This record gives sequence, structure tokens and C-alpha cells, in this order.
Amino acid sequence: MASVSGDNKKESELKLKLKLYSYWRSSCSWRVRIALNLKGLKYEYKAVNLLKGEQLSPEFTNLNPIGYVPVLVDGDLVLSDSFAIILYLEEKYPHHHPLLPQDLHKKAINFQAANIISSSVQPLQNLATLKCIEETISSDPDVKLAWAQHYTKKGFVALERLLKDYAGRFATGDEVYLADLFLAPQIHAAIKRFNVDMTQFPLLSRLNEAYNEIPAFQDAMPEKQPDTPLASAS
Repeated sequence: MASVSGDNKKESELKLKLKLYSYWRSSCSWRVRIALNLKGLKYEYKAVNLLKGEQLSPEFTNLNPIGYVPVLVDGDLVLSDSFAIILYLEEKYPHHHPLLPQDLHKKAINFQAANIISSSVQPLQNLATLKCIEETISSDPDVKLAWAQHYTKKGFVALERLLKDYAGRFATGDEVYLADLFLAPQIHAAIKRFNVDMTQFPLLSRLNEAYNEIPAFQDAMPEKQPDTPLASAS
């Protein structure tokens, strides 16, 4: 009986396992991967190929009608939007590496910094926006690049000013919090995809170096995801 009970328990745990619908290069998915890693939560990676339009399939839009990654499935709960997912994980697993500080002021700054990324930077340079520019304004790659650089730099100027009085080793002190989860993927995209001159942003550059030393951040990197097309992927 003990063996049967053990098998049933394993089967139950398998069914309740977290599932993350993700795209390797999506910065929104990347934020959630960092959160899951920091909290030590195992999950099943479900790849969604945005270039092939899999996010628009009936199967995926049943999960998220707007057709964006990431989507987290936790048992009967289906939740989309990286901000909502991360706050859900924080509420459900508050003692697994807290992502928000207890200090109300510092917590508010984390929300503000994360929102600058999620509402004023990332949506203006994501795949869907750049594709729309290509189809309706110009197919010139330089036009798309200039657009992405403009809004990235605008957001980074604001973040440098906002965080200068709060940053320690990380964005709002010496612990990794919510703002860091949003900053790391955006800084990486600025450097690797959009060729932004980061010498203009010394604070963000320093934070990027700190993030590169944290295993939970490194394991969430695009090139380490199972759906990466990069030749260096293992």
C-alpha cells in the first residue's frame, strides 16, 4: 500500500506542477523565469514560437485571449501578464526569496521602476510593435532600430534618475527585489538587440554586472532556454 500511495502522491504532484508558456527571447517571460528561479520553484517549460505565430493559435488564445507570453498554469489557475504572475507567486510563496521589501517607501519605488519598464519601454520595442512599424511605416531596419533605441533610452534616463538615491548593490538596496527582475532583461535587450550606448547609463550598467553574477538570473537567460535557436545553447 505504501508504494501505491507513494505513486499516487507523485502523480498528484506531477499534475499540479507549474507550467510556464514562454518564448526564449521574450523579456516578459524572462522576468517570470527569474522569479521562479529565485523562489526555487520547479516548472515545466512550454515553448511558444512567436515568430511562427503560435501565440495566435486557438490553443494558446484559450489560455490568453490577447495572445501574449508568458502564461503560468498552476493547477486550475491560468494566469497571464508577467506583473500579475510575479505578484501571484509572491503572494503564494512569500517566504521563498521575498520579491518585495517590507519598507513601504522602497516597495513603492520597486513598483514604479517595474512599471516604467512594463508600460513605457518594453511595449514600445517588442516584437509586435516592431512588426507593426515594418508593415505600416517603414521596412527599413534602421527605422525600427532608431524607434527601439529612442524609447529604451527615454526609459533608462528616467530609471537612472529614479534609482540614484535608492540603489545599493541592486536597484533598491543590497537585496534583489521586483525592480531587478524587470531591469535585467531590458538592459540585456538594450545591449544585445538594440545596440544602446550604455556609457550614458552608469548605474544601470553597474546593475547589469551584478545580475550577471546571480545564478537565478543566468539560468533564466535566453540562450539557456530549451527553445533557443542559438548555436551556443547546450
